Amino acid sequence: MPHVYTENAHADRKPVTAPALRAMKDDGRKIVMLTAYDASFAARADEAGIDVVLVGDSLGMVVQGHASTLPVTLDQTVYHTAAVSRGLSKALLVADLPFMSDRDPAFALEAARRLMGEGGAAMVKLEGAGHICGVIEALVERNVPVCAHLGLTPQSVHRLGGYRVQGREEAVAEQILADAHAVAAAGAQLLVLEAVPAELAARITRELDIPTIGIGAGADTDGQVLVVYDMLGITPGKRPKFSKDFLAGRGSVVEAMAAFADDVRDGRFPAAEHQY
Repeated sequence: MPHVYTENAHADRKPVTAPALRAMKDDGRKIVMLTAYDASFAARADEAGIDVVLVGDSLGMVVQGHASTLPVTLDQTVYHTAAVSRGLSKALLVADLPFMSDRDPAFALEAARRLMGEGGAAMVKLEGAGHICGVIEALVERNVPVCAHLGLTPQSVHRLGGYRVQGREEAVAEQILADAHAVAAAGAQLLVLEAVPAELAARITRELDIPTIGIGAGADTDGQVLVVYDMLGITPGKRPKFSKDFLAGRGSVVEAMAAFADDVRDGRFPAAEHQY
């Protein structure tokens, strides 16, 4: 039976840390992540017991109305991260490095300094592998926790030819697998897998020591993330296949968030219709 949301149910939980996420993977406890872009949504996520809150560059699409994440600037991300940090007390705060912020280690280090120092983030997220592994190493060497992101990487939308599932072809799947091992070896402590076949995501999750967070990557990752506006059913236009409207039939945003968290932890989400 689904859990019934009760106010202040998570008031006594400890703040989530990067090592705590690794312990959750080791213990087989699912990690729940949502995006947020302001203090109010962040506070509701904390109240609902969300483990990780991501200030994603998805804000460019769902908040600013752009067609992609590319126009989002570092200044904007710092602003939104700072707003979210003021609404959180328990969840781990992760912030995206915007487009081209990872072009070299020096620039990435300065961006991370701002996101953590000014914005209050506890971890930064960046997309891809290849030269990104050197950037990850530079960040980790200077005590910046890193979340990697593979599969459908929105900042590469033009190279990929659109928002398409990645890894259906054997060669591409093998490259994603190799990239997953590479970012973990570089020091990433968390890995988001977006829009990849469930079987590939399950294999990566088995082979890596670090936790994996899926979005359109099946149910066998160590956790799940959704864009909060998608899971509330308020994103304009067609929602992604991997999303679900958790607000439908519920009376509040925090109840919807708590239902999402319960469904992830109890294995009800994602279902077969939400994966590739």
